[in-house]
Amino acid sequence: METDRGVVKISACPHDCPSGCSLEVTVLDGERIGRISGAKQQSYTSGVICAKVARYAERVHHPDRLLRPLRRVGVKGEGRFEPVSWQTALDEIAEAFARATDRHGPEAVWPYHSGGTMGLVQRYGMDGFRHALGYSRQHSSICMTPAESGWRAGVGALRGSDPREMVDADLIIVWGANPVSTQVNVMTHVTQARRSRGAKLAVVDVYRTPTVEQADIALIINPGTDGALALAIMHVLLRDGFADRDYLAHYTDFDAQVECLIATRPPAWAAPITGLDEQAIVDFAHLYGRTRRSFLRAGFGFTRTRNGSAAMHAVSCLPAVTGSWKERGGGAYFVTWDRPAWGFDAMLAHGLDCVDPNVRILDQSRIGAVLTGEPDAIKGGPPVTAMLIQNANSAEVAPDTARVLRGLSRDDLFLAVHEQFMTSTARYADIVLPATTFLEHDDVYAAYGHTHLTYGPKLIAAPGETRSNHDVRCALARRLGATHPSLTMTAQELIDDGFRRAGLGGIDAIAETGWIDRARSFEQSHFLDGFEQPDRRFHFKPDWAAVGPYAAAMPRVVDWMDDYERPDDEHPLKLVTPPARHFLNSTFTETATSLAKEGGSGPRVRVHSQTATRHRVSDGAVVRVGNRRGSIVLHASIDDGALPGTLVVEGIWPSASFIDGKGINVLVCEAPVPPNGGVGFHDTAVWLEPLDRAGDRV
Repeated sequence: METDRGVVKISACPHDCPSGCSLEVTVLDGERIGRISGAKQQSYTSGVICAKVARYAERVHHPDRLLRPLRRVGVKGEGRFEPVSWQTALDEIAEAFARATDRHGPEAVWPYHSGGTMGLVQRYGMDGFRHALGYSRQHSSICMTPAESGWRAGVGALRGSDPREMVDADLIIVWGANPVSTQVNVMTHVTQARRSRGAKLAVVDVYRTPTVEQADIALIINPGTDGALALAIMHVLLRDGFADRDYLAHYTDFDAQVECLIATRPPAWAAPITGLDEQAIVDFAHLYGRTRRSFLRAGFGFTRTRNGSAAMHAVSCLPAVTGSWKERGGGAYFVTWDRPAWGFDAMLAHGLDCVDPNVRILDQSRIGAVLTGEPDAIKGGPPVTAMLIQNANSAEVAPDTARVLRGLSRDDLFLAVHEQFMTSTARYADIVLPATTFLEHDDVYAAYGHTHLTYGPKLIAAPGETRSNHDVRCALARRLGATHPSLTMTAQELIDDGFRRAGLGGIDAIAETGWIDRARSFEQSHFLDGFEQPDRRFHFKPDWAAVGPYAAAMPRVVDWMDDYERPDDEHPLKLVTPPARHFLNSTFTETATSLAKEGGSGPRVRVHSQTATRHRVSDGAVVRVGNRRGSIVLHASIDDGALPGTLVVEGIWPSASFIDGKGINVLVCEAPVPPNGGVGFHDTAVWLEPLDRAGDRV
């Protein structure tokens, strides 16, 4: 569509966000964009997107974009580089990878990716590169794995009620998520349900988020106690006659053992654990039990603790107890990550035809342990001595930052980082390569917050000497002798191949409209034809061993796990680090508007007034927050939005934004969350102390 302000073209948001929005981008000329809005005809996006993507021109045309390849001339982490040609940069990377392979074998090379883009070619095509060359593989655990594990334990598949059914609900429960800040499209459907049906919104969280502020019912609990709340709700449902006994008998493995366990978890037990009033638990359980069309929207936040998978499993049991899966506008939804149903066959694009199962799989979340050579982290194999990092800023985002930085600082580690900006991780690189944004290359995306595949074609010329992830991998593959066909094809050719293999007729199936809706039928999405378990039943008694290798830690019957970082005399407080509204992980921290909207003065820790009095902290004071892993220095804000023992720091601010230059994940443990790994970002026990202007303890 052409307007007097430019040509409007369809695209897709590439970022690691469940909304996976279809976009309308105003292209001003062949090199610049204007405003971005949501695609109005896409039934989930419905014309709505977040503010940070709406102003994406600020990021695409930022004066600090990396535009030329660079070679390090200073010490690692110092950030001093000199320009080099692409040929020189690629030759040096290929030589380093070949050298590592000659000395230690191909597993010494670890191509590493994360969620800077969710593109099926530009991100996940890294898998084909590593498979073709026999390099170490990756367990991509840092984001979804604890939640995914808990959902799979009961439901069996990463799907659920169509999220658009929220408009048909009479009660919408957002559990452990903040969609006002992180999934704005959820609130579009909530608003429609409120207007058309008078629906109520209930939110379970650990502090007063913008979503909590819009809720009709808010349950603010202690971090790590969601499973206890879910058990107490089930107790009331069963005790007070709100359970659908016929549904439980026909669709689940519920039995006397399960009921006996839940009978020992009454509201009186859960109240002191969660911090809620006992009657509040009862009242909420009665509301949920009475409301047949109750839609439970489960988030990620409450699963980012050591007991997070067990918590997700407990929460996912609720609609099985009431039988609300039978209702339109009922049941539950977490994500859609159902690869067979995507309508895109990634066999070629991801090199799935050349996987060597004997090649080790290294845990993305444990990059610090891997790079410092911890034996269990490197799986008994050789040290990692060469890396290509794309779409990741591990120096800020990964847990146990001090260990990560020690690993990145190794003299014997060759590191190439392909980035759009000079991130903290790029400062440790030997070679930095300039990367395109989503508007400057072709890709297709499987949104995980709804049922659409979306298409993002190249809309503007790549600035400077920037190149796409796929083009860089192809160029390296040629130098390294890889012959897999995916590394000789363009991104468009791979997209076309993926759709043809899926029987959808090639890239034309998506290019015209910009998306394909892959929603299942009502019966399938509500599991009325059976859950995706071997016995076709929802499991209150999970087979955790089928979910991950740390199954021994998990409860055999649905329960709350008390195995998480508990406050103690030395560390009396719990710290949670939820997303900031105007950042996305460490992305957008480079744009002036996002920084300004987050306060501009840097990160702050929210401290309850009772805690502030106890620790002699005043509003605006400089404080140190720490534990055995390290400490950070930042300003405090007195805020009673959480329970007294909870501290809150929103967003992954650059380390340089903190007063002592150490970022938030210094405090976070990298130990795997059972049963299948992941990070307990919100499972951090800490101490708090005030500092004077000189940085000394008061």
